[in-house]
Amino acid sequence: MQKDLKKLFGEAHGLDDKSIEFLTNALEKNNLPGFDYIEYKQSLGALMAMNMDEAASFKAAYATAATVGLTKEKLLKTAEHYKGVLQSEKQKFDAALEKNMQDRVKSKQNEVVKLQKTIEEYRVKIAEMQKKIEEYQAIVANADEDIRASVEKIESAKNNFEFTLRSLMNQIDKDMERINEYL
Repeated sequence: MQKDLKKLFGEAHGLDDKSIEFLTNALEKNNLPGFDYIEYKQSLGALMAMNMDEAASFKAAYATAATVGLTKEKLLKTAEHYKGVLQSEKQKFDAALEKNMQDRVKSKQNEVVKLQKTIEEYRVKIAEMQKKIEEYQAIVANADEDIRASVEKIESAKNNFEFTLRSLMNQIDKDMERINEYL
C-alpha cells in the first residue's frame, strides 16, 4: 500500500521525495484497521482518476465506504488521527534536525573557536612555529566552508520537509472540507 500512499499524497509539484517517503511510511505504520480515511482516500483517488467530478467522487466513495460501516464522523476522526501522525513525525523530525544542527554545525563552530585560540598562542612563539599556524588556519578556513555547506543542507531539508508537510496537511484539510460539504 506504500506506493498507493505516495501516489495519493505525493502528486503535488515540488514535494521532496525523501520527505514524502518518510511521511507516507509513518501513515502506513499507523494505518488504523478497517476502512477509514486512508482507504476512503484511495477509493476517492480511483474515482478521480476516472475523471469524475469532485463532488460526485466524494459522494460515490462515501457511499461505498458506508456499506462497510464507515460514517462521516469516523471518516473525519480518522483523518484527524492521520494529521496527528504527521504532527508527531514533524516533532521527531524537528528533534533530529536540532541534533543534526548540534552535531554538524555547533561542534564545528566550537572546533573553529578552539583552533583560533591555538593559532593565537602559536603567533607569539618563535618563527619555527609559523608552519603550525598556517596548518591550523587552513583547517579553520575549511571548517567555515563545511559549516556553511552543512547549514545550507540542513535548511534545505527543513524547507523541503516543511513544504511537504504543509502540502499534506492542506490536502487533508481540503478533503475534510469537502467531506463536510458533500457528505
